Amino acid sequence: MYIDSHCHLDAPEFGNEPAALAAEAAASGVSWIVLPAVARANFSTVAQLATNLPNCVYALGIHPLFVPQATESDLHLLRETVAAAMKDQRFVAIGEIGLDFFVPELKLHAMREKQEFFYAEQLKIARDFDLPVILHVRRSQDTLLKYLRRFPVQGGIAHAFNGSQQQADRFIQLGFALGFGGAMTFTRALQIRRLAASLPATAIVLETDAPDISPAWLHPARNTPAQIPQIAAVLAELRGQPLALLAEQTTSNVARVLPRLGSLMMA
Repeated sequence: MYIDSHCHLDAPEFGNEPAALAAEAAASGVSWIVLPAVARANFSTVAQLATNLPNCVYALGIHPLFVPQATESDLHLLRETVAAAMKDQRFVAIGEIGLDFFVPELKLHAMREKQEFFYAEQLKIARDFDLPVILHVRRSQDTLLKYLRRFPVQGGIAHAFNGSQQQADRFIQLGFALGFGGAMTFTRALQIRRLAASLPATAIVLETDAPDISPAWLHPARNTPAQIPQIAAVLAELRGQPLALLAEQTTSNVARVLPRLGSLMMA
């Protein structure tokens, strides 16, 4: 059994295909797919997909790439939507939230401040509802960690992790698992592959970020959640361990860091 811990099935690239893609993933052994929201416009979309598709759950949050258009009213709506969603067993986390210091316009002082404000406010929501977070981590690891120490949450997933070993250790100490997906399948991705090979087995989860971050055998075509088993095979080879053991461990890791999903898996 596998879990895709990060997938945007509601993305425009998928059109009217989400149900077919979720079924294809299930047939390939992907028992659960986590669908993070990115803005208020898709809060209801991811929730509805998770209601309609038997192997999907969802998270609610405002992605840093959508912060430029967001307003404080979006944060109020997020808090209200989370409060209502707590009774929905398919709601599992706050996400996708975080910081992006790679996109040039997001690095400008005013926009960086706005990103950090939205990140901090969403950490407070996660803290207040005792929820894990799904983090967007792009050239922002140390600042993300600074806010996590200021506003502690129960942990979660650092998605598409590409930091240093020291930064990875800090996230792990704070209760996070680190997400690895298509980027790891490229032989030139030396830092990601070193981390994937050396991190504790309890610290790794699988993800696609579909339709983005396509693995080497698909690039530049769109990614899909059905790629998880083949991504897992690359990770198992890097770590020198049996694929079945890696599948079991990464599934257990997701259940641990997203405990509402863990409870659903045991139901």
